Amino acid sequence: MGWGVAAALLANAFYSAGFVLQKRALGGMPAVSVREPARLLRLVLGSPLWIGGALALAAGFAAQLVVYRTLPIAAAQGVFVSGLVLLLLLSSKLLGERISGGERFAIGAVLAALVMVVLSLSPGADTVGAGAPAPLVLLVCVPSLAAGLWLYAAAERRARRPHRKLTTGVEYGVALGLLYGVSSLAIKGVSGLTAGLPDRPGAVLLGVLGSPYPYLLLFTGVFGLIFSQAALQRFRVSLIVPVCTTVTSVFTAVLGTFAFGETLPGDPVRLALRVAGTVLAVSVLLAMPKHDPPERPEATDPTGPPSPTNSAEELTAHEPR
Repeated sequence: MGWGVAAALLANAFYSAGFVLQKRALGGMPAVSVREPARLLRLVLGSPLWIGGALALAAGFAAQLVVYRTLPIAAAQGVFVSGLVLLLLLSSKLLGERISGGERFAIGAVLAALVMVVLSLSPGADTVGAGAPAPLVLLVCVPSLAAGLWLYAAAERRARRPHRKLTTGVEYGVALGLLYGVSSLAIKGVSGLTAGLPDRPGAVLLGVLGSPYPYLLLFTGVFGLIFSQAALQRFRVSLIVPVCTTVTSVFTAVLGTFAFGETLPGDPVRLALRVAGTVLAVSVLLAMPKHDPPERPEATDPTGPPSPTNSAEELTAHEPR
């Protein structure tokens, strides 16, 4: 399992770098909107910095294929979410994003939850699932995709209301997390089907094309690309990505373990750690504030000190009007 852990840490580095590069590129672009997908794609594909971020994300995808061949789904998610620490360091150093004390506590609690999940693993007892029935995969994934699209659309409708509260973007992160959770299950499926690629490439290719996985990846790739860029431009990467990652990890660990037949721990202590870690991660997510606090009076006083870097006004500076 050592190679799997190393590949997961490498995927973390690629994903964190990719998101930060894309956020930096989006900061210099005109406002993008999901209602104008062609314009959004034209803008981002014209940015070398954004393309560099996209290549880093693609490299993370390739590393993730290796991870799912060697680690159980729940173990992989525990290592993936630990990458939030690197993301926070990069967003603070390269983007100048400030993280509130409450958000630091929430992220620390999520990391503690995932340490509990990792401690629940046993290399000798845990199995790596190789495949799942296509009807079961669709039963899990299709409602999740519908829920993610509905939640994102609902957040967009609320954002266009006059006199709305300034949102932190948690709803957007949850919606993206559902899309990427489905994508993660599809990657797991592809990794199992391509295990025999060097010996019989033709049969493997037909098997992949005959499964639902490439079509789920295409759907989540297109919508995830459009939705994530609009969300990243409006909100802090240090909030959107942790929320998205938490939802993706919990979704993949719980439903992926079920769909791919990877059994839960039989030992009561390990089972308690895994369940408690999952419940803690979800509870922290639900408790995160969904709206930014109102600006302090001194933030708008021309004689007072400058407003904070991540004021509510700046969070919506790029939001389409």
